[in-house]
Amino acid sequence: MGISRLTAEAWKLTASGPRVLLGIAGPPGAGKSTLARALVERIGEQAAYLPLDGFHLANAQLERLGLTDRKGSEPSFDVRGYVALLRRVLDDTAADIYVPDYDRTLHEPVAARHVVPPAARLVVTEGNYLACDLPGWREARELMARCWYVEAPPAVRQVRLVERQLAGGRDAEGARAWVAGNDTPNGELVEISRGRCDRILSTIGMDMSFDMDTVNSWQ
Repeated sequence: MGISRLTAEAWKLTASGPRVLLGIAGPPGAGKSTLARALVERIGEQAAYLPLDGFHLANAQLERLGLTDRKGSEPSFDVRGYVALLRRVLDDTAADIYVPDYDRTLHEPVAARHVVPPAARLVVTEGNYLACDLPGWREARELMARCWYVEAPPAVRQVRLVERQLAGGRDAEGARAWVAGNDTPNGELVEISRGRCDRILSTIGMDMSFDMDTVNSWQ
Protein backbone atom coordinates (compact mmCIF):
# COMPACT_ATOMS: atom_id res chain seq x y z
CA MET A 1 0.00 0.00 0.00
CA GLY A 2 1.33 3.43 -0.92
CA ILE A 3 1.60 6.47 1.27
CA SER A 4 -1.09 8.30 -0.74
CA ARG A 5 -3.74 5.72 0.18
CA LEU A 6 -2.71 5.72 3.83
CA THR A 7 -2.81 9.50 3.87
CA ALA A 8 -6.33 9.49 2.45
CA GLU A 9 -7.44 6.97 5.08
CA ALA A 10 -5.88 9.05 7.85
CA TRP A 11 -7.62 12.17 6.61
CA LYS A 12 -11.01 10.42 6.62
CA LEU A 13 -10.75 10.26 10.40
CA THR A 14 -11.30 14.02 10.58
CA ALA A 15 -14.95 13.47 9.65
CA SER A 16 -15.56 12.46 13.26
CA GLY A 17 -14.65 15.77 14.88
CA PRO A 18 -12.94 19.14 14.66
CA ARG A 19 -9.61 17.53 15.58
CA VAL A 20 -8.64 13.86 15.91
CA LEU A 21 -5.60 11.88 16.96
CA LEU A 22 -4.04 9.11 14.91
CA GLY A 23 -1.60 6.98 16.88
CA ILE A 24 1.26 5.06 15.29
CA ALA A 25 2.73 2.40 17.56
CA GLY A 26 5.40 -0.23 17.03
CA PRO A 27 8.76 -1.49 18.27
CA PRO A 28 11.97 0.54 18.08
CA GLY A 29 13.33 0.86 14.56
CA ALA A 30 10.10 -0.17 12.80
CA GLY A 31 9.67 3.12 10.92
CA LYS A 32 7.04 4.90 13.02
CA SER A 33 8.46 8.40 12.81
CA THR A 34 9.14 8.06 9.09
CA LEU A 35 5.50 7.19 8.43
CA ALA A 36 4.13 9.82 10.82
CA ARG A 37 6.21 12.60 9.28
CA ALA A 38 5.27 11.49 5.78
CA LEU A 39 1.56 11.65 6.58
CA VAL A 40 1.87 15.11 8.11
CA GLU A 41 3.99 16.39 5.23
CA ARG A 42 1.44 15.30 2.67
CA ILE A 43 -1.56 16.76 4.45
CA GLY A 44 0.18 20.05 5.15
CA GLU A 45 -1.00 22.74 7.58
CA GLN A 46 -4.12 20.78 8.49
CA ALA A 47 -2.00 18.12 10.17
CA ALA A 48 0.60 18.17 12.94
CA TYR A 49 3.23 15.84 14.40
CA LEU A 50 3.40 14.88 18.09
CA PRO A 51 6.20 12.42 18.98
CA LEU A 52 6.15 10.47 22.23
CA ASP A 53 9.94 10.84 22.38
CA GLY A 54 9.48 14.41 23.60
CA PHE A 55 8.32 12.86 26.87
CA HIS A 56 11.57 11.02 27.59
CA LEU A 57 12.61 11.79 31.15
CA ALA A 58 15.68 14.01 31.31
CA ASN A 59 18.98 12.30 32.05
CA ALA A 60 19.04 13.78 35.55
CA GLN A 61 15.69 12.12 36.32
CA LEU A 62 16.79 8.81 34.83
CA GLU A 63 19.83 8.86 37.09
CA ARG A 64 17.66 9.68 40.10
CA LEU A 65 15.36 6.75 39.30
CA GLY A 66 18.14 4.31 38.43
CA LEU A 67 16.99 4.08 34.81
CA THR A 68 20.07 5.39 33.03
CA ASP A 69 20.78 2.00 31.46
CA ARG A 70 17.11 1.57 30.52
CA LYS A 71 16.58 4.84 28.68
CA GLY A 72 13.72 4.35 26.24
CA SER A 73 12.01 1.70 28.37
CA GLU A 74 8.36 2.14 29.31
CA PRO A 75 8.98 3.66 32.80
CA SER A 76 11.47 6.16 31.36
CA PHE A 77 8.67 8.26 29.83
CA ASP A 78 6.39 10.84 31.43
CA VAL A 79 3.19 9.11 30.35
CA ARG A 80 0.95 11.39 32.44
CA GLY A 81 2.45 14.44 30.82
CA TYR A 82 1.92 12.83 27.41
CA VAL A 83 -1.74 12.09 28.14
CA ALA A 84 -2.26 15.63 29.43
CA LEU A 85 -0.92 17.06 26.18
CA LEU A 86 -3.08 14.73 24.08
CA ARG A 87 -6.15 15.93 25.97
CA ARG A 88 -5.14 19.56 25.51
CA VAL A 89 -4.61 19.02 21.79
CA LEU A 90 -8.15 17.69 21.48
CA ASP A 91 -9.77 20.32 23.71
CA ASP A 92 -7.93 23.50 22.73
CA THR A 93 -8.25 24.12 19.01
CA ALA A 94 -8.05 27.92 19.14
CA ALA A 95 -4.35 28.50 19.86
CA ASP A 96 -0.91 27.18 19.00
CA ILE A 97 0.07 24.23 21.18
CA TYR A 98 3.80 23.59 21.47
CA VAL A 99 5.09 20.03 21.44
CA PRO A 100 8.41 18.69 22.82
CA ASP A 101 10.75 16.32 21.00
CA TYR A 102 13.92 14.35 21.71
CA ASP A 103 17.28 15.63 20.48
CA ARG A 104 19.61 12.80 19.50
CA THR A 105 22.59 15.14 19.53
CA LEU A 106 21.96 16.49 23.02
CA HIS A 107 20.56 13.13 24.18
CA GLU A 108 17.86 15.08 26.03
CA PRO A 109 14.22 16.05 25.47
CA VAL A 110 13.74 19.59 24.21
CA ALA A 111 10.69 21.81 24.60
CA ALA A 112 8.53 23.35 21.87
CA ARG A 113 10.25 21.87 18.80
CA HIS A 114 6.91 21.21 17.10
CA VAL A 115 3.62 23.06 17.07
CA VAL A 116 -0.01 22.07 16.65
CA PRO A 117 -1.60 25.12 14.98
CA PRO A 118 -5.32 25.90 15.18
CA ALA A 119 -5.72 24.78 11.56
CA ALA A 120 -4.58 21.22 12.35
CA ARG A 121 -7.48 18.81 12.17
CA LEU A 122 -5.37 15.64 12.28
CA VAL A 123 -2.60 15.18 14.84
CA VAL A 124 -0.34 12.20 14.21
CA THR A 125 1.35 10.94 17.36
CA GLU A 126 3.87 8.12 17.31
CA GLY A 127 5.82 6.10 19.84
CA ASN A 128 6.64 2.63 21.09
CA TYR A 129 4.09 2.20 23.84
CA LEU A 130 0.95 3.90 22.53
CA ALA A 131 -1.12 0.72 22.47
CA CYS A 132 0.24 -0.97 25.61
CA ASP A 133 -2.32 -2.21 28.11
CA LEU A 134 -0.59 -0.48 31.01
CA PRO A 135 -1.46 2.41 33.36
CA GLY A 136 -1.32 5.73 31.55
CA TRP A 137 -0.92 4.17 28.12
CA ARG A 138 -4.48 2.86 28.26
CA GLU A 139 -5.70 6.42 28.76
CA ALA A 140 -3.58 7.61 25.84
CA ARG A 141 -4.97 4.89 23.57
CA GLU A 142 -8.56 5.84 24.43
CA LEU A 143 -7.96 9.38 23.13
CA MET A 144 -6.91 8.17 19.67
CA ALA A 145 -9.46 7.81 16.89
CA ARG A 146 -7.29 5.02 15.49
CA CYS A 147 -3.95 3.43 16.29
CA TRP A 148 -1.86 1.78 13.60
CA TYR A 149 0.94 -0.65 14.31
CA VAL A 150 4.11 -0.49 12.22
CA GLU A 151 6.24 -3.61 12.10
CA ALA A 152 9.50 -4.59 10.40
CA PRO A 153 11.59 -7.79 10.36
CA PRO A 154 13.86 -8.09 13.43
CA ALA A 155 16.99 -8.10 11.25
CA VAL A 156 15.96 -4.82 9.62
CA ARG A 157 15.24 -3.21 12.97
CA GLN A 158 18.55 -4.48 14.34
CA VAL A 159 20.49 -2.77 11.57
CA ARG A 160 18.55 0.48 11.96
CA LEU A 161 18.97 0.52 15.73
CA VAL A 162 22.69 -0.16 15.65
CA GLU A 163 23.12 2.60 13.08
CA ARG A 164 21.13 4.94 15.33
CA GLN A 165 23.44 4.24 18.26
CA LEU A 166 26.54 4.66 16.11
CA ALA A 167 25.23 8.03 14.94
CA GLY A 168 24.66 8.94 18.59
CA GLY A 169 28.33 8.41 19.44
CA ARG A 170 28.63 4.82 20.62
CA ASP A 171 31.29 2.51 19.21
CA ALA A 172 30.26 -0.66 17.38
CA GLU A 173 30.49 -2.90 20.44
CA GLY A 174 28.61 -0.43 22.62
CA ALA A 175 25.92 0.05 19.97
CA ARG A 176 25.27 -3.68 19.67
CA ALA A 177 25.23 -4.10 23.45
CA TRP A 178 22.72 -1.26 23.87
CA VAL A 179 20.40 -2.70 21.26
CA ALA A 180 20.59 -6.18 22.79
CA GLY A 181 20.12 -5.04 26.37
CA ASN A 182 17.63 -2.20 25.90
CA ASP A 183 15.94 -1.89 22.51
CA THR A 184 15.29 -5.61 22.15
CA PRO A 185 13.40 -6.06 25.46
CA ASN A 186 11.55 -2.79 24.82
CA GLY A 187 10.45 -4.16 21.46
CA GLU A 188 9.26 -7.40 23.03
CA LEU A 189 6.98 -5.44 25.35
CA VAL A 190 5.63 -3.38 22.47
CA GLU A 191 4.88 -6.46 20.37
CA ILE A 192 2.41 -7.61 23.03
CA SER A 193 0.30 -4.53 22.20
CA ARG A 194 0.01 -5.43 18.51
CA GLY A 195 -3.50 -6.81 18.89
CA ARG A 196 -4.78 -3.57 20.43
CA CYS A 197 -4.13 -1.67 17.19
CA ASP A 198 -6.62 -1.11 14.38
CA ARG A 199 -4.24 -1.84 11.52
CA ILE A 200 -0.93 -3.66 11.07
CA LEU A 201 1.36 -2.35 8.35
CA SER A 202 4.95 -2.14 7.22
CA THR A 203 6.86 0.67 5.57
CA ILE A 204 9.28 -1.81 3.95
CA GLY A 205 9.08 -1.17 0.22
CA MET A 206 6.33 1.39 0.65
CA ASP A 207 6.01 3.87 -2.18
CA MET A 208 6.40 7.22 -0.45
CA SER A 209 5.85 9.24 -3.64
CA PHE A 210 2.72 11.34 -4.17
CA ASP A 211 1.39 14.21 -6.21
CA MET A 212 -0.53 17.28 -5.11
CA ASP A 213 -3.50 16.51 -7.39
CA THR A 214 -4.10 13.34 -5.39
CA VAL A 215 -3.82 15.15 -2.07
CA ASN A 216 -6.08 17.99 -3.18
CA SER A 217 -8.72 15.54 -4.33
CA TRP A 218 -9.53 14.44 -0.77
CA GLN A 219 -8.79 17.59 1.24
